[in-house]
Amino acid sequence: MVASSQALASLAGIELLRAGGSAVDAAIATNAVLAVTEPQMCGPGGDLFAMVWDPTRQRLDGLNASGRSPLFLSHAALCSALDGARLMPARGPLTLTTPGAVAGWKALHQRHGKLPWSRLFEPAIHVAEQGFAVGFRSHESWSHGAGDLLREPQVAACLDDFRRVFWPEGGMPGPGDEQRNPGLARFFRELAAEGSEAFYQGAIGEALLQTVSACGGHLTRADLERAEATWVEPLSARYRAHEVHVLPPNGQGLSVLQILAILETFPPTRDGDDPAWWHRYLEAKKLAFADRARHYADPDFAEVLPEALLSPAYIRARAALMDSARAHPDPAPGHVAVPASDTTYLTVADADGMMVSLIQSLFVPFGSGVVVAPYGFALQSRGSGFSLDSGHPNGYAPGKRPFHTIMPGFVTRDGQPFLSFGAIGGDMQPQAQVQILARILEFGLDVQRAGALPRLRHHGGPAPNGDHQSGLGVVEHEAGFPSAILAALTARGHVVRAQSHPVTGFAGGYQGIMRHPVNGGYQGGSDPRLDGCALGL
Repeated sequence: MVASSQALASLAGIELLRAGGSAVDAAIATNAVLAVTEPQMCGPGGDLFAMVWDPTRQRLDGLNASGRSPLFLSHAALCSALDGARLMPARGPLTLTTPGAVAGWKALHQRHGKLPWSRLFEPAIHVAEQGFAVGFRSHESWSHGAGDLLREPQVAACLDDFRRVFWPEGGMPGPGDEQRNPGLARFFRELAAEGSEAFYQGAIGEALLQTVSACGGHLTRADLERAEATWVEPLSARYRAHEVHVLPPNGQGLSVLQILAILETFPPTRDGDDPAWWHRYLEAKKLAFADRARHYADPDFAEVLPEALLSPAYIRARAALMDSARAHPDPAPGHVAVPASDTTYLTVADADGMMVSLIQSLFVPFGSGVVVAPYGFALQSRGSGFSLDSGHPNGYAPGKRPFHTIMPGFVTRDGQPFLSFGAIGGDMQPQAQVQILARILEFGLDVQRAGALPRLRHHGGPAPNGDHQSGLGVVEHEAGFPSAILAALTARGHVVRAQSHPVTGFAGGYQGIMRHPVNGGYQGGSDPRLDGCALGL
C-alpha cells in the first residue's frame, strides 16, 4: 500500500512495488514524483526524515537526513548581514542549509533497497518530461507560496530563476493546467546514472554552488562534501496500550511524546466529543511547546537529553500544572537537570511487512526562493529555524543542524508494527499527530475517518527561533468542529475562533497505513485536504 498527497506519486510507488521493489524503493520513487508535482513542498533541495520497520530484523530504524549550516558563515557575520534583525528571515540566501534529501535516499536504498538505484527515478523522469495536471490543493499552496515569495525582499535577486522554472508561461499555472519540468527530468537522469555523487560532488552540485554564490549565499563545496544521513534510534512513549515512536531532536517529534505522556496520566475516554479531553490536550500542547522552544536542538549542541523530558517524574510535574477548569495563559519551560544535547509526507508498506514513514520538505513553500534553474528545483530555508541567540541550544553556529518541524510517526503494539503515519503543516504537525492518534488509539476510529474529521490548531507561546507570542494564544478550528466542544473550551478561558484563511496545511495534511494485527493486511487513509490517495495492491 502507498499513501501520499498526490495521485501520480502514489501510482509511482505502486509501480515499484509491482516491479518487486521494497517499501523503501517505492517510497523513494513516490518522493521523487512528489518533487515534480509538488515542487513548492519538497524536492532534492530539501531535507528528509524517515522511520523504517524492518521485518527481517524486527526493529524500527530511524534516519535523520537533515543538512547543516554553512561551515564558513560565522554567527557574527550572519548577524552583520541581517543588520540587527531579531529573528532569522523566512526566506533568502541566508536561510540556506545543505540539502540532505539525496543523502537520505542513498542511505535508505543502501540498507533497505531491492531494485537498482536507477530504476527508482524512472516514474519521476516520465512525469517531469511528459507533464502533469496541477492539483487543486497543490495550486492553492503553490499560488500562496509564490505570492509570499514575490513580496520577500531577501529573494529579489533570485526571482528570475524562480519564474523561469515555475512560471514558464509567464504566470501561475491554474488547477488542472499542464506543467512540465525538463530541468528536474535532467536532474533525475543524472542522479540515476551517477548516484548521489552527482549531487554532492558532480555537475549538479557545481550548478547549485554557482546559483548560491550569485544570490549571496554561503554554501561551499566543503558543505556539500560533508553531507551525510545519520541512522538514529527512535524515541518512544506508551499511550493507551501502544508504543508511539518519533525521531529525536533536532526534529520536533519529541513534543508528540510529551503531549501523549501528559495525557496518559489521565484516565482514558472513548468519547471523542468530551470537552475535558480537548481542554487537557490544548494545555498539554502548551507545556510541550514551551519545552520545545527552550530545549530542542541539534543533539551535538543540546543541553538536555530527550529522555529527561520524558521521565515519569518530569511528566507528572508538568501534568500537575494543568487546571481542569481554566486555560493557562503562557506556561514556562520545565526545569530539567543538565548533564555533564512546507512539506510532504508519504508512507509505504510492502508484502514482506516492511513499512516506511517518510517526510520531506523545503520548509516554507519554495523554501529559500533560491532556485537551481538548470536542474529545476528550489533550495530549502531550514536555516530560518535557528535562533540568533548564541547562548540558546538552537542558536546559530557554523556546521550545525537547525531545529526542524518535519517529523514522521510510527506506532507499534506488542512489539509489532501497527501504524505508519504523519502530517504536514509546520508546528501543526505534532498537533495533528496527537489528534489523529487519539482518534485511533483512544476513540476507536478507523485510519481514514481519524484523519478526515475537523481539527483544532493552537497558535501562541514561544518558538525555537526566539519568537514569542505571549498570552493565551488562539485556538482556531476547521468548519464542522463540534460547537459544544468549542463552547466548553471558551468557558474554560480559551480564545476560540474559526479558521481565518483556508490554506492547505493549516490543519496538517495526513497520510496513514495501519497493519492488521492478525492477517497482516493494510488499511490506508489519505487526507481529503490534499490531492492524494491511498492505493493498495
